[in-house]
Amino acid sequence: MFVVLCNCPPAEAKALAVTLVKEGLAACVNVLPGVRSFYVWNGELQEDIEDTLLIKSSSGRVEALGDRIRELHSYDTVEVLALPVDEGCSDPRYVAWVRSVCDGAG
Repeated sequence: MFVVLCNCPPAEAKALAVTLVKEGLAACVNVLPGVRSFYVWNGELQEDIEDTLLIKSSSGRVEALGDRIRELHSYDTVEVLALPVDEGCSDPRYVAWVRSVCDGAG
């Protein structure tokens, strides 16, 4: 299981989240609005208001999830950070639910 982080423009967050869930690439997406991001781009300091997506997906779907995010996202360089979950320390029922949704049994 993975938690994938992705920041996006606020106008894109809901459509991206809904698409990922409807297509079975994510079991759940939490949208955290109003994240203030500071970063260097093309040698200049940037500041943007973005929404952060916390995306829960199965190990078997995380690669396709990343590909789909990059297809749908408006940025040229998209933040897709796939963080593996320590399943031994996680609620086994939640892990099983994520797998069942993303791997076709849910």
